[in-house]
Amino acid sequence: MKIKSIESFSTPFMGLVRVTDAEGDIGWGQVSTYHSDITSLVLHRQVAPYSLGVEITDLDDHLDLIAEREHKFPGSYVRRAMSGLDTAIWDLRGRKAGKPVAELLGGSAGPLRAYASSMKRDITPEQEAERFRKLRQEHGFDAFKFRVGAEVGRNVDEWPGRTEEIIPTIARAMGDGVDLLADANSCYNPARAIEVGRIMEANGMVHYEEPCPYWELEQTRAVTEALNIDVTGGEQDCDLPTWRRMIDMRAVDIVQPDICYLGGINRTLRVVRMAEAAGLPVTPHCANLSLVTLFTMHLLRAIPNAGKYLEFSIEGSDYYPWQAGIFRNDPYRITDGKTTVTDTPGWGIEIEPEWLAKSAYQISEAA
Repeated sequence: MKIKSIESFSTPFMGLVRVTDAEGDIGWGQVSTYHSDITSLVLHRQVAPYSLGVEITDLDDHLDLIAEREHKFPGSYVRRAMSGLDTAIWDLRGRKAGKPVAELLGGSAGPLRAYASSMKRDITPEQEAERFRKLRQEHGFDAFKFRVGAEVGRNVDEWPGRTEEIIPTIARAMGDGVDLLADANSCYNPARAIEVGRIMEANGMVHYEEPCPYWELEQTRAVTEALNIDVTGGEQDCDLPTWRRMIDMRAVDIVQPDICYLGGINRTLRVVRMAEAAGLPVTPHCANLSLVTLFTMHLLRAIPNAGKYLEFSIEGSDYYPWQAGIFRNDPYRITDGKTTVTDTPGWGIEIEPEWLAKSAYQISEAA
């Protein structure tokens, strides 16, 4: 496969990528959300020059080549830009083969259990419980995640006592027959994280995400070793040696790579294989309804160590206005607590031209 052009359509929050090959076939992908206008510039400046007009047969090797050529920039922006190329190539491959990406990955179209994932901290425990009850009734969700602590909060809660209140409030409201998950977003030191984890265990919760600053793997491991609840993490990590270390030291019970933060499907598959060798499940992070959730759906339908459910954001365009109007078709429908990967080729979506028209456009082309 030779890439003839790489186009980006970006806003500060979202960046779509279209690749066109030498035969004129196209594929759609996405750089990571957040500062996507900057990431799109990185795509054209630091990814496209190595990718245009060259034969790409081994995508893993090609992504490694980009990382090696840009070895002075080992951080997240280059990886976030690489995800745009990688995911667009997977869509292109699927369209050419007439198969969904899940099938190309060795899986199949079909349903996936989803958990309703709240992004809000500026919400009272009672309000959150009411949202969850309504979602259970209307869409059949049987798993829910809420927020504790404050984001990278240095042990400080969003407001005093919120964490101690929301855990039992949600547990009482939802009753039996549901899985309850919580995300601390790097809030706590180990001692406080363990205290909060004990409250979760006493209320029957099953998943405790990113309890300590995510870069402090030894702190997270201390929490994992102290608790029976599954401690999870990894969404922010884009460095494969860090992933190897995290898994080898058993810092977490469940790994949570984000496909767009990490650099695409291929690099995520490397983390999946590391986790599989260690006997760990993979429940990826996908906290908005851009294309990242769709990528994750296809991945989970294909990997042998997929976790129990897909993260599915319950926040609409009132909370994330930038995720509105991307698709001409709706890939995100929940019925009986499940969403579905269709058998439409590639990612199975068409992009809304009006969204593209409002974005900032750039193109890199082969000479």
